[in-house]
Amino acid sequence: MAEIRLADHAGFCFGVRNALEKTEKLLDARAKTPAGASESRKERSIYSCGSLIHNRFVIEDLKTRGLQVVKAPEEAERGSVLLIRAHGEAADFYDRAAARDLELHDLTCPFVARIHTLVRNASEAGDRVIIAGDCKHPEVIGIRGWVLGEGLVAGSPEEAEELGQKGAFAEGEWTAVAQTTLNQELWDSILDVLKRYCGGRLTVHNTICSATEQRQEGCRKLSEWAELMVVIGDRESSNTKKLYEIAKKNCKNVIFTERKTDLPLKDIKKYSKIGVAAGASTPERIIKEVISAMSEAITEKKELEQVEVETVVVEDFAAEEPVKEPEVVTDAVEEEINDMQNLMDQIEKSLRLPGRGEIVEGEIVQVTQRYVVVNLGCKKDGVIPKDELTLEDGQELTEAFKEGDTIQAKVLKTDDGDGNILLSKKKLEVNEHWDEITVALDNKEVVNAKVVKEVKGGVIAVYKEVSGFIPMSQLSDRYVEKADEFIGKVLPVKVTRVDQKRNKAVFSHKAYLEEEKKKRLQEIWESLQVGDVVEGTVMRFTDYGAFVDIGGIDGLLHISEISWGKLKHPQEALTIGQQIPVKILSMNSEKGKISLGLKQNRPEPWSVIDEKYQAGQVIEGKVVQIKEYGAFVELEPGLDGLVHISEIAFKRVTNINDELTIGQNVQAEILEIDKERKRISLSIKKALPAEAAEEVAEAVEE
Repeated sequence: MAEIRLADHAGFCFGVRNALEKTEKLLDARAKTPAGASESRKERSIYSCGSLIHNRFVIEDLKTRGLQVVKAPEEAERGSVLLIRAHGEAADFYDRAAARDLELHDLTCPFVARIHTLVRNASEAGDRVIIAGDCKHPEVIGIRGWVLGEGLVAGSPEEAEELGQKGAFAEGEWTAVAQTTLNQELWDSILDVLKRYCGGRLTVHNTICSATEQRQEGCRKLSEWAELMVVIGDRESSNTKKLYEIAKKNCKNVIFTERKTDLPLKDIKKYSKIGVAAGASTPERIIKEVISAMSEAITEKKELEQVEVETVVVEDFAAEEPVKEPEVVTDAVEEEINDMQNLMDQIEKSLRLPGRGEIVEGEIVQVTQRYVVVNLGCKKDGVIPKDELTLEDGQELTEAFKEGDTIQAKVLKTDDGDGNILLSKKKLEVNEHWDEITVALDNKEVVNAKVVKEVKGGVIAVYKEVSGFIPMSQLSDRYVEKADEFIGKVLPVKVTRVDQKRNKAVFSHKAYLEEEKKKRLQEIWESLQVGDVVEGTVMRFTDYGAFVDIGGIDGLLHISEISWGKLKHPQEALTIGQQIPVKILSMNSEKGKISLGLKQNRPEPWSVIDEKYQAGQVIEGKVVQIKEYGAFVELEPGLDGLVHISEIAFKRVTNINDELTIGQNVQAEILEIDKERKRISLSIKKALPAEAAEEVAEAVEE
């Protein structure tokens, strides 16, 4: 008996579902616009920049409903509506859209938006960024556009190795992120290469989407069981291709199909264990159609086999005794059909049940004194208890609601314990405050929310009657380990996500703080000019320099700009927290970078050498370098003199290391200063006391 199993987590992921639902809502609203309302907001053209999701059948359907696809915001009609797909876009995309006066609807997947924040924060902190993924994939292109400077991309360990051999990771701090749909095994192999080249200079963020990992793991387990794997999805979908690759590793027979008409049904009939996996952009409708087509083909095969069995029975036993109806075989066929139907029912049930927080509509089929029963068009009825309905004083449910009426409600639980879906009508009636935070989201306004309790990963904050989630990373612009200090406080927050259908809102206090900080930084930027000398505080070191706070903005003091002399590390000249005067050498407001100089506050030594040094003068210096022909002595940072081997001692010197050591302080007489060639000749022996010189001369005569 054939068995078809659907992999766990098949079909739309959260990001795709969210993008599609919001797009359909916009298109439906536009379609319902009354005639003559030409100036209405709904009448404006609706565009998506690139395909909304990687499924051509879904895109074709959306196009018939009015969605237009463009390659860039400049192609959209000025003042129209533009959707940012789940893959996300680069930072400059928003400015380009604003220049066209476009109404943006940001449908970027939250997992992708998190990567944008990670790479922006990392690059602002001075790290360089490496992205593991396909450099041509729109998600990777978008992520790269949030990096300050150049973001490197490696799609394989071989590409990472090539970058390493070219010296790309030779210096600096690095942050690594991954394309959300990347295969975990590929991510691990790329990381092995990066860790080998970067060592402790590498910060790793595993940004593979949890839904992607779950979908790939579900496909892997099912393909180990199956005799045949059927992978459903668009051939341009990156995550569907990865499912196909995973299935191929574990199952000998794998079919990649976009829809039921592509299925080789004759081949499918040969197998008794069939697994089905579907990409994150595959509609539930197509999944059900594919499974239904396979089920019908397998059932048809069983019925044909049954006819053949019956014919054999009649021919072989007709002469001996009356032929009995093949009841057992018929029952087997019916059982097979029932099994297939049960499978389809289970699949339909898993795909169609509404989730918690969703707004549903259905027909009232029963009204009692305690509850209202609603047919939702799925395998479970919805039940609205009396306390989740608004009634006038003394009014009974049977008076307020009638069978056959249509009613909307919100899902509280997908199972109330009796096999029904628990609904609430009251929750829908509290929309005013949701509208307020939706407006705050659209207009990027600030609202005040009170933090009421800590939950896993963050806190719950309440704005009037709307509860929102503030992730721990969004509680402050500094690292927060525990949220105790915020409980009970009213915080100004920006609304970052609103999903009233699922009763979800996300707030960010960090976004408010960063906006305020950006305003302050802009004021500081406007007050600074190249050439200004300002007081700064040394904040942290890197191998290539020091970051100095100059009143709220960090500037880079490169190691070559610290001293006129040579330094191996900034710590040789500076300490953390040290106050120093620095000169602004260059400013780049677009990249947010300022280059500073410290040595410029002191004259270049050669420019004033006549004021401090002359031939015949005895100076004290430090041996900084030893060569076969002599030793270099540092008079001061940026000013070295050469003591030729013949000028080290009155005796014959064959090995300078026997006479001098690096770091040794010595006295020497200046023999000559060549300003044009910037060379100073020194003599240690001529700086020796006269008594020492006479002793050497007497020793030579003897």
